[in-house]
Amino acid sequence: MTHPFIASAHRTLDIEANALQQIKPLIGQSFVAAVELFCACTGRVIVMGMGKSGHIGRKIAATLASTGTPAFFVHPAEASHGDLGMVMAGDVVLAISNSGEAAEITAVLPHLRRLGVPVVAMTGNVASTMTTYADQVLSTFVAHEACPLDLAPTASTTAQLALGDALAVACLEHRGFSAADFASTHPGGALGRKLLTRVCDIMRTGAAIPVVSADANFLHMMERMSQCGLGLAIITDAADIPTGVFTDGDLRRELSRGTDLVHAVAASLMRPNPKIIRDQSLAVDAATLMETQQITSVLAVNQKGVLTGVLNTNDLLRSKII
Repeated sequence: MTHPFIASAHRTLDIEANALQQIKPLIGQSFVAAVELFCACTGRVIVMGMGKSGHIGRKIAATLASTGTPAFFVHPAEASHGDLGMVMAGDVVLAISNSGEAAEITAVLPHLRRLGVPVVAMTGNVASTMTTYADQVLSTFVAHEACPLDLAPTASTTAQLALGDALAVACLEHRGFSAADFASTHPGGALGRKLLTRVCDIMRTGAAIPVVSADANFLHMMERMSQCGLGLAIITDAADIPTGVFTDGDLRRELSRGTDLVHAVAASLMRPNPKIIRDQSLAVDAATLMETQQITSVLAVNQKGVLTGVLNTNDLLRSKII
């Protein structure tokens, strides 16, 4: 036998899923016009809503802003007490009210009309006071709330939220908003780090680079390797262009061969043609290079091929690139 709580949850989800299906046929030319208003506006999309509609409005504003449509939320009650000054010519207002009769919203709508600011109304009542002031009306009418009393905003707020997402996605697609654009508005997120962080942002530079000249003796090369703790030495020519590397693995191989290391120089021990990457490349590209080549460090060079830094897997882990 199904537990009453589970049965209640299933019923709620069914009602809210049906609510989304109910508003789908209501999306028409007014939706197209609303998207065109949002994309053409030279200012911001100002979202307003009271109560639960206000909570939904804050989320819609945040979604619009993070996907290329500048937007923010203005509390309609505060708008009547000075915050209306946040609305300027060139803005578009998205007013949200299930009843369409929220007094705080209807009080500011005449002022918005005088300002010449277009209004898009999102409401469950297309014959409401709010719609009489609207340039475009988006219906979120649902037959029933999930609340058994048919009172608490549940299915209606789900419809508002989904329609707000539909507006944001349509604007995103119209603007050609890319993953790189998304990263620029989410610099603290994983995608932002991967698409914005460059090799030069996290590479080791200066004294932290274990660099030696081609004529450096073996003991000096070991000293630089130990000082920098990367398990390799980088050999450069007179122009600071990397010509080879010598790693811990190379050391073990030379020891197994019985090489006279004490009298050897870096040029005779190094492996030529080291793996390099431009210092302006994305750090995620460096991670891919290291993975495909099965190496733990890569040398960073500028556009002239001059060594500018070194990057290893620990640097990528610390910066959360991998």
